[in-house]
Amino acid sequence: MEIHIYQLIEGARKAKGLTVIIDVFRAFSVACFVTASGVKDLIPVGDIQTAYRLKEENPDYILMGERGGLIQPGFDYGNSPSSIEFVDFTGKTVVHTTSAGTQGIANAVGADEIITGSFVNAQAIIDYIRMKKPASVSLVCMGWEAKEEADEDTLFAQYVKKVLEGQPGDFNAIAHFMRHESRTGTFLDTRDPASAPPRDFDLCLSLDKFNFVLKAEPYRDSLVRLQKVNL
Repeated sequence: MEIHIYQLIEGARKAKGLTVIIDVFRAFSVACFVTASGVKDLIPVGDIQTAYRLKEENPDYILMGERGGLIQPGFDYGNSPSSIEFVDFTGKTVVHTTSAGTQGIANAVGADEIITGSFVNAQAIIDYIRMKKPASVSLVCMGWEAKEEADEDTLFAQYVKKVLEGQPGDFNAIAHFMRHESRTGTFLDTRDPASAPPRDFDLCLSLDKFNFVLKAEPYRDSLVRLQKVNL
């Protein structure tokens, strides 16, 4: 098994084989919380105008996401796991668009298969890759707004790669670094609490909270949806 780590939009476009699109803070942590709450369909889109169009055509759809970390006009929720932690999405359709994570899905056109990546379902991701036994794995770190590398995404990719290669992954060291040394930890502590509540940090680093992966599957009208695959 060849394992490659790529960065940002360019990396998503290079991805081959089984591809993990990584957005720890916060898109694909949020996606896991929404899925665990019973969502019917979770539709990631790269273009915010597509999100608005889907809402106009389907008024019962829920809009979720951000640009620049901020909830957008007309959206029901931002990109904060703490804001939806106890929301019941049973039977609902959620359209999710973000500055980084969903852009990666949209750009990974050469991938054989796409799943999302975050610490909240890290072991499930590792188990899924082991089960599939792909010849090639691409770990794509989407970073800050898909423009700048982010510590948490790179550390996640390195963690997964090490474990797949039979080495120990030290999550406690990662969590300590993120809290005390990474500028991401500082960012989350100083942001507008309405957009990035401090609890988001802890929720996004809740290691192995969920035992499923989210796989991008073709949906209608050239869209994709994230399907829950239990491990």
